[in-house]
Amino acid sequence: MGRGDKKTAKGKRFTGSHGNARAQTSKKPTGVAAATVKAPVAAAKPAAKKAPAKKAAAAK
Repeated sequence: MGRGDKKTAKGKRFTGSHGNARAQTSKKPTGVAAATVKAPVAAAKPAAKKAPAKKAAAAK
């Protein structure tokens, strides 16, 4: 288990590859911190009112 072993982080660094042994850090918070972080709430906009429908023209 050393520099030549491609299954260890040290071996991955030696060969210059990435993989499961060299997992990248996540940008999303995880665990308890994720539960306390809340997404920003969008401001509630009032529903737009529609103009009253026009009456159909009387058939002649």
